[in-house]
Amino acid sequence: MPRSLSLSRFSPLLAALICSTVLSATALRAEDTTDLQQIDVSGGAVDETSIGYVAQGSHAGTKTAAPLTKTAQAISVVPASQIADQGATSVAQALRYTPGIVTEYRGSSNLHDETFVRGFYYVPRFLDGLAFGTNSFGQIDPALLERVELVKGPSSVLYGQANPGGLIAMTTKKADGAHHGEMVASFGTGDRAGLSFDLGDRLSDTLSWRLAGTGWRVDTQENGLEQQRFSFAPSLTWAPTDATRLTVLALVQNEPDAGFRNFREAAGTLIPTATGDLVPWDFLVSDPAWDRSTRNTRALGAEFEHDLTANTTLRAKARLSQIDSAYRTLIWGALASDGVTISRSASGGTDDLRQGLLDLSLEHRFHTGAVEHRLLAGIDHQDSHRDYHWGYDFSTASIDWTNPVYGQSDFDLSDRVSDTDTDARQTGLYLQDQATVGNWTLSAGLRLDDFRSEITDNQTGTTSVFDDRATTGRIAALYSFDNGIAPYISWSSSFEPVTQSSGTAVPFDPTEAEQLEIGAKWASADGRLFAQAAVYDLSQTGVLVYNDSSSAYEQIGRIDSRGLELEGRAELGSGWSVIAAAGWIDAEVKETTTAAELGKTPARVPDMTASIWAKYTAEAGYDVALGLRHIGASQGNATNTFEVPSVTLVDLALGYDLGRLTPAAEGVRAQLNVQNLTDRQYVASCASAYACFVGSERRVTASVSTKF
Repeated sequence: MPRSLSLSRFSPLLAALICSTVLSATALRAEDTTDLQQIDVSGGAVDETSIGYVAQGSHAGTKTAAPLTKTAQAISVVPASQIADQGATSVAQALRYTPGIVTEYRGSSNLHDETFVRGFYYVPRFLDGLAFGTNSFGQIDPALLERVELVKGPSSVLYGQANPGGLIAMTTKKADGAHHGEMVASFGTGDRAGLSFDLGDRLSDTLSWRLAGTGWRVDTQENGLEQQRFSFAPSLTWAPTDATRLTVLALVQNEPDAGFRNFREAAGTLIPTATGDLVPWDFLVSDPAWDRSTRNTRALGAEFEHDLTANTTLRAKARLSQIDSAYRTLIWGALASDGVTISRSASGGTDDLRQGLLDLSLEHRFHTGAVEHRLLAGIDHQDSHRDYHWGYDFSTASIDWTNPVYGQSDFDLSDRVSDTDTDARQTGLYLQDQATVGNWTLSAGLRLDDFRSEITDNQTGTTSVFDDRATTGRIAALYSFDNGIAPYISWSSSFEPVTQSSGTAVPFDPTEAEQLEIGAKWASADGRLFAQAAVYDLSQTGVLVYNDSSSAYEQIGRIDSRGLELEGRAELGSGWSVIAAAGWIDAEVKETTTAAELGKTPARVPDMTASIWAKYTAEAGYDVALGLRHIGASQGNATNTFEVPSVTLVDLALGYDLGRLTPAAEGVRAQLNVQNLTDRQYVASCASAYACFVGSERRVTASVSTKF
């Protein structure tokens, strides 16, 4: 596939298409607009409901209501029913059966939802269409979510700065005028205990409410630590007419024990130590007397939608949020020659983030001759402040893993202190046209971004300013055959600001990426079957590379990623539901100053992933589901001198409708989930010989839910 793709090559065509659309829309007379009240350019009424595991449409890919088969981009949707059936306790776990993503490369180190998509990390997360946290920083409990979507490939044209691999779109449970009544109590291994609920109803003909929440605690895989979380997501929706809707929503999440984030070295993890043994999977390199992890998340937002006319819709979304976290631990240093003594250093600090976000858009549907248009114009703005303070204590604090002695808590984190304040602002203008003529759906988008970051080093009193602009675009074509098959081709681009100092008065340019994607989608007429396939050629340029000879960063790095992804979802009738997925990836470092890394595969990226989940629901009231997850081999370091082997994991779920036993238990269901059924001990990945991550052990959870 060609490597000479550039925005300048496509910009004349892109500009011509968008300008003609805008001029045509402006030329429409008011009375013509009135005559077009029933136009639906998406190819049918679309919502975000699902039939079992099969989603019917998505807003995430286009910011408009569109069937998945009309969107020229690979998008995977995980509905709430799948999250519940698989017993996922994080957004990363919810995406385990999705192609193109590595969901838990850190294994049991679970403090963040850190994921790789199409070979690039860390993909950003968006909550209800607005950025949430920064990259992997912060978590949302899946009990609060209606669905999780993986939008693959560069998506800056609608979302601004974004990872080239894609983004994760999360949708919260909101007041929708319907009755909601469900409670779930759970317990399991690791002394797990939890309670979740989803409540809601109408207050009047125009006002409705909803409250989703959860509280749970569990021991971590590492001995001596635990996790606790208490989350609440209240919302209130006012819909005075069918044309107007306002939703006010909040998020409160308190984590007095947020989780564990650490690593090990290859010795004792991939290969035996001098004793001939591996370090146990439940070994804690830190110390319960010292280790602390807290996180508090608060958010208040509003969503407004109003139909100005039958064909014009105004939408606005805004949110203020804060994430305050504190963490300290003892870091694994190196295993001594005796094979039992591990050196450690203390590390810890605080990381606090404030965000203000706004997205205002106008959608207009109209005709130009035989062409039906869905034109979207918008502006979004992000304003954030990050207060980061971190320190270390490199004094000797070794531990014998064969006979660990805990109780050390006297450390001074004053060595190599980082103390920075970062103020970042980004404003983007975007324009997108989705045009339908006959069986063709043509789409084009263009975005202009202006961003500025100011990083103040409180240690030195100096401030670095990064001020730049970026232009990104997207163009695609899709053809819908009468049999439901829809092949497509698309080109898209993305950018990410670089905040590393260049050492000169001229800052680094943003890191950019381009992708060519060719794929096909198919959905059955009844919406119970869906399949998609995509091949992509993705290149990221302007990657920072450290030059040892000049002791300075250079912006010459380039990483190429090519791959194939397959996905199928089916509600087959006769009680069967099936999800199948597979992905192959070929990632390569194409440009770098480090000769040993040139032509090599980036660490932690498996060559392939595959999964299948099948559930059978019997008329007798029970159901059983079995899942297989295969994670291919990955390179253990940037120079590819050792490899992390592949692994296949098994998941199991059993359920029973207790109402079949007695009418008094109507609406009550019991469920058992077992993740990693065979308790396979494996290495999730390695970034180097001194940064390996063990996989998650077997977890068993029993739950009882009731709907009322």
